[in-house]
Amino acid sequence: MHFDRKEVERITQKRKKRVIVPLHPEVMFLLEAEYEKRKPQPSDRILINPVTGRPLTRPRLYQRMISLGRRAGVSNAHPHRFRDTLAVDMLARGASPHDVAKILGDTIGTVEKHYMPFIGELRERVRMILETGVGVEKSNETTPRPSQYEAKDRTGCFLKMIF
Repeated sequence: MHFDRKEVERITQKRKKRVIVPLHPEVMFLLEAEYEKRKPQPSDRILINPVTGRPLTRPRLYQRMISLGRRAGVSNAHPHRFRDTLAVDMLARGASPHDVAKILGDTIGTVEKHYMPFIGELRERVRMILETGVGVEKSNETTPRPSQYEAKDRTGCFLKMIF
């Protein structure tokens, strides 16, 4: 945990890759409050079982995530579901597959294979490009090119509209 940088640094369990995850301000607020209350040593665990006061084990953390999901009305809640949601949300907000792969400790290929298909905005951009009628088959024609207009979509990506 790096309080000064507002990040968590971990080694992934599956691929043994180092990942650095920036934390949301609300999470930082809660962690800082807990830090001030406990005054832990650098080697102390961050997550503590509130009932026993001992470090939270992986199985107990998994159970708490399922319980939290149930209370929030999220079906089939488990830690990987929240990880998947983070990946898809980052992509929908304009993060590149490279950015997402670095945060998750995955490869770009894995991100493209498992998470990109869920991005509706990506499919809509492709659909718009396909519906313009301009492509390889039009490149050899001598007809004048349609006028073009560039704009940014809601994720900050440039769109080229042809009419």
